[in-house]
Amino acid sequence: MRLDLFSFEFFLLMGSLLILAGILAGKVGTRFGVPALLLFLLTGMAFGSSGLGIEYNDAGRMQDLGILALTVILFTGGLETKLSDIRPVLGPGIMLSTLGVLLTTFCLGGFFYGMDQLGWAPMHLSFPIALLLAATMSSTDSASVFALLRSRRMHLKENLRPILELESGSNDPMAYMLTIALIQYITGGGEGAWTDILKTFLLQFGVGSLMGYVLGKLTGWFLNKVNIGNESLYPILLLCLVFLTFSVTSLLQGNGYLAVYIMGVLVGNRKIVHRKSISTFFDGITWLLQITLFITLGLFVNASELLPITGFALLSGIFMILFARPLAVHLCLLFFPRISMNGRHFLAWVGLRGAVPIIFATYPLMSQVEGAETLFNIVFFITLLSLLIQGTTLPLVARWLRLDEEIKEEVSLFGVKIPKHTGARMEERHVDASMLAGGSLLMELDLREEELVILVRRGDRYMVPKGKLELAVGDILLIVSEHHLSR
Repeated sequence: MRLDLFSFEFFLLMGSLLILAGILAGKVGTRFGVPALLLFLLTGMAFGSSGLGIEYNDAGRMQDLGILALTVILFTGGLETKLSDIRPVLGPGIMLSTLGVLLTTFCLGGFFYGMDQLGWAPMHLSFPIALLLAATMSSTDSASVFALLRSRRMHLKENLRPILELESGSNDPMAYMLTIALIQYITGGGEGAWTDILKTFLLQFGVGSLMGYVLGKLTGWFLNKVNIGNESLYPILLLCLVFLTFSVTSLLQGNGYLAVYIMGVLVGNRKIVHRKSISTFFDGITWLLQITLFITLGLFVNASELLPITGFALLSGIFMILFARPLAVHLCLLFFPRISMNGRHFLAWVGLRGAVPIIFATYPLMSQVEGAETLFNIVFFITLLSLLIQGTTLPLVARWLRLDEEIKEEVSLFGVKIPKHTGARMEERHVDASMLAGGSLLMELDLREEELVILVRRGDRYMVPKGKLELAVGDILLIVSEHHLSR
């Protein structure tokens, strides 16, 4: 029997083995505090041209996969964002995702240009090229951060988690706009550059925000009004609307990533039908796309090509971690004294680079920017360094700065105890007047998606929590919540 190496079956076999290997590597790695996303990348490299010999060098398809994955990841991040959580931290979160990206870009770009002037760069880095390289790496990725914190059963003080969620969800569009604008500047020879860049920013931001808001509102209304009859089709319908929003916004020269994130926030913060099945579907497909993307990125890079840029990338990565990111964070938070100095130090350390910088590094490749291959390898190396150094030390840094709180296992007044191995969390919540402002029925309470009321206590009476149960001030709710991996 002859094996056809170009058959669809062989392709499916290799794809399944790669994803399986990545999942198993991630499972083993998280036990030792290693970010799963780093192990997905390393898995791809192990199977790539410098490992087992799988050749993958199609930058166009790599970029398409990145766009597809990032669209779903950003929408899911918005879908899981509670406005009530981010409202108190809108100021610092938006500052970090806008001004923070700009400051990081110029600080890191200046460093790259200085290295070139000293003759220490692996290629000629003009100031625009240096800024482009910095722009591709200016956004953070918190997907692995929360996975690590949850695996160590910790949560953060001072509302740091909502700040990180808001920043990681909203800084990708800013980095994208910077990258595209700088590519236009470089490929256009600098003619009419600043005017074009300003027009690009205004168009991207304006159209992206408007389309995200309008289509987000329409999507929530449409989901509740359409009567398909099959619950399983609602997540698929929503996925189609996500891609519709991204593509229409992009065709109108707006920022599709910003649009789908805003759309996700609006849909996630209104009551929609079949929310549970929708949430489960998008959680699963997001992880599938993340695993596929990181493994493919690992396949795409040639490990042997990383050696010539190792010294430069190592110095650049250390500069980004220890100087550029902290400087940007501390400057952005000057007007927010409520965040302690330890909180600022931690936010500065949580500057993990992930898939987004590598995806953005494919844009210079597709635009045929001079030296784009070298730029891609530099970005890839620095991403690996960031995941390795920052990703593995986050729990330690949180404890050192006294910003983590161990999730304590408590016995409820109800006499119920949640086994530790379940990973579930239980809490008692006293009903006050503010909780009943939107209605006194249990079904009208504004609860998180992952929260479930399992019992209601009123004095010495215990009541089964049915949706139409009328609550009163002073009632005690026994709530169990399940843990979801954040992106």
